[in-house]
Amino acid sequence: MDLKSNHTAPVLTDPAPITKSRLGIHSTLLPYASAGLAFSSNLWLTIPRKKTGVLDDVRSSSWLDAMKSSSPPHKRIAKDFGTELSSADIDFAYRTWMLKYPSALTSFDQIANFAKGKRIALFLDYDGTLSPIVDNPDCAFMSSAMRSAVKNVAKCFPTAIISGRSRDKVYEFVGLKELYYAGSHGMDIMGPVRQSVSDEHTNCIRSTDQQGKEVNLFQPASEFLPMIDEINSSLIESTKHIKGAKVENNKFCVSVHYRNVDEKSWTTVAQCVHDVIKNYPRLRLTHGRKVLEVRPVINWDKGKAVTFLLDSLGLSNCDDVLPIYVGDDRTDEDAFKVLRERNCGYGILVSSTPKESNAFYSLRDPSEVMEFLNSLVIWSKTSAL
Repeated sequence: MDLKSNHTAPVLTDPAPITKSRLGIHSTLLPYASAGLAFSSNLWLTIPRKKTGVLDDVRSSSWLDAMKSSSPPHKRIAKDFGTELSSADIDFAYRTWMLKYPSALTSFDQIANFAKGKRIALFLDYDGTLSPIVDNPDCAFMSSAMRSAVKNVAKCFPTAIISGRSRDKVYEFVGLKELYYAGSHGMDIMGPVRQSVSDEHTNCIRSTDQQGKEVNLFQPASEFLPMIDEINSSLIESTKHIKGAKVENNKFCVSVHYRNVDEKSWTTVAQCVHDVIKNYPRLRLTHGRKVLEVRPVINWDKGKAVTFLLDSLGLSNCDDVLPIYVGDDRTDEDAFKVLRERNCGYGILVSSTPKESNAFYSLRDPSEVMEFLNSLVIWSKTSAL
């Protein structure tokens, strides 16, 4: 594959979703695809507003289908078809999918060749990228080896973590002062001081980080803080009777985790969230991996956070800059899309199953992410010789 031609390809060169004709298996056997339902990478989950037939109304909505779509593929296949795909079938589907999203490890030499003479800026998601997905979100710890890899790569390139978690929570998990942190899907960014950025953006103030260093603190949804606190309390009260449900306050958004909830009760989770937020027209509901997220209705996402950080670093609109974004979730698609549309960098999707993406490359899991980061460090040191 020619790396440069892949890099400059238009976003919609292949708009067709992964289907039976492309992979040789039915699309319903793939993640993010339910019969008759195609997911957009930035799907907004519409909240049903009718009160008649409440549970039926929720059950028939596309966002409940989205909840079900994040079940492991083999479980959905068993339910839908009374059988499971063999491991050989799953491996074949993944290998075929990788023709479109090749491994960033096997393609590393191509990436390195394109990066020659360029300044790399690295952006990383946290959950599912630097740490494994775990049943208890409070226990999503990164390994000491991963922490070392992130620390080393941050010494070579400007590096930021952009997470749906609150910024304070991500810093607590990572604990590295060498990084920049953006929490709440980029609605809470602590970045380097740059006067032009402060002048351009409202809600951007001078502050200090944990080490007392002066930084820019950007919080475009600051006016929503009282509303988010209010709805967080309401969601805790509303879901307290649902076994396994967990509500997490991520400062500028609220996450309702249902990973540990019996699937028979997912409708109840959905209804509880609907009942709480129905009177908040300035809030919207989005969907992640086994989580419903309540967020402010503002024109801001992880893609805009990447753009903001590049501006803050003085790396925006520079031909000699190569941004790389590594992430695993639907919310990371906004960042992948920005890099594609600007033809300025690479998105790398972390996934062990096929799914449509705006990324260019893929990695299977956090262990491969760590290997990729270590490879970047080695390349940086050897290329400087």
